[in-house]
Amino acid sequence: MTHPGDERTPGIFLAGPAEASDLATLLSRARSLDANAAVRLQGFGHALATWVPVIYPSTIMDRSPVVLGLRAVTLARPSDMDLTVPASALLDRLARYSLIDPAIAGEPVRIGAPPQEVAAPWAGMVAPRSGWTKHGVVSAHHVRDVARAGIQKVADTVPTDSGAAVVSKVRSDIWGASSGWGPLEVPDIPDGAAFGLDVLGFIPPSEVEVAVAAEETGQWLRLSTQAGHVVVKNAQR
Repeated sequence: MTHPGDERTPGIFLAGPAEASDLATLLSRARSLDANAAVRLQGFGHALATWVPVIYPSTIMDRSPVVLGLRAVTLARPSDMDLTVPASALLDRLARYSLIDPAIAGEPVRIGAPPQEVAAPWAGMVAPRSGWTKHGVVSAHHVRDVARAGIQKVADTVPTDSGAAVVSKVRSDIWGASSGWGPLEVPDIPDGAAFGLDVLGFIPPSEVEVAVAAEETGQWLRLSTQAGHVVVKNAQR
């Protein structure tokens, strides 16, 4: 990352330090799930849609749902980019921001040109932008309880020293199932969606009671709070 006035190389111009911090937090949470996680960046004018993976099928026989996190970040300059790049590379660029003179703290934050694109099996399955129909709300407290219960179940079920295939199967079974926590209109939302909202930090602190809105379009479901969205494509839908 360089001073926002440096025009020598192309880059992304975030609106300010708050946006840079939001992006870094999202990427860090995605990397907590997968150290090699990729991120898809889509520019829509002054908005940067940032997609990160939570759960997705690892093989053709894997029946896991596709669960993706989405957060929009405001840009200082419009962009129409559409790239899938390593989350770690963007985090490295964002980490350099702490070295910038505080005198420019209120100015746009410029991230150097994203690294070379990578292939990610989930990146071509991004949900549509329009056509969503609202199907009710669910308590954020309830969503958090479902996520924490699933995390504990995974921990209790995976045998010690299990191989990657066993761990993947257990996670697929637990996060692909539904404990009926969704609103009346769509009670069969996979528990992995609750996990996504929790692990990406999209659920407010427990003392704040908010509702998570549920929407649907075609094979996709979307769960939203003010902090971000989780979209789900269930292998069974």
